[in-house]
Amino acid sequence: MTGFPTTREVPLNLKESALLFIDVQNFSVLRDGGEFKEVSDADIAGKYGYYFERLRSLAIPNMKRLQAAFRHAGIEVLYTTIESLTLDGRDRSLDYKITGFHVPKGSWDGKVIDEIAPGEDEIVLPKSSSSVFVSTHIDYLLRNLGVRQLVLAGLVTDQCVESAVRDACDLGYLVTLVPDACATYSQERHDNSLRTIRGYCRQVDTAALIDEVTGGHLNK
Repeated sequence: MTGFPTTREVPLNLKESALLFIDVQNFSVLRDGGEFKEVSDADIAGKYGYYFERLRSLAIPNMKRLQAAFRHAGIEVLYTTIESLTLDGRDRSLDYKITGFHVPKGSWDGKVIDEIAPGEDEIVLPKSSSSVFVSTHIDYLLRNLGVRQLVLAGLVTDQCVESAVRDACDLGYLVTLVPDACATYSQERHDNSLRTIRGYCRQVDTAALIDEVTGGHLNK
């Protein structure tokens, strides 16, 4: 059999690529989002201090840069958010029900954060499980869009992002993960996840990927 890549280290073919942001939403990013509204200020500063600082100083700024570069290059940008298809969340996965994740249909918690707000013609997919490939029809959409190479960034590295990496790989996409546009609750968890999924994707930081997409014109 011939005609297939022999490595995951394949530069993006811009006409066959898309960028997907995972769960970068009010629920999981903002202090008053549903994931954190019952958390004490002491735990926000302590237990979640690393997470919020990484979001503020690194991950979200890099997401904004990626979004701008991919839009500039005419590459499809998509978003998935934790959000039920019902108000009471009865359609959620058992895992989300046990965890207590409940983002009602149409709620503020389910909106992508303002910093990377979707354009009016960009696709947003609500999901009710860890993997966007399990609880949405994204595979169908990507194939309709002619996408073969999928770039992933978002939250959190070792849960929903990692699930998307594995599933996309198994479904036949070449996956590029952008580690410095992802975040989880500790550096150790982030680094462990990157090591674990290295065999499923190539890993390229924001600046290098923007150079790849734009020919170096936007990384000034």
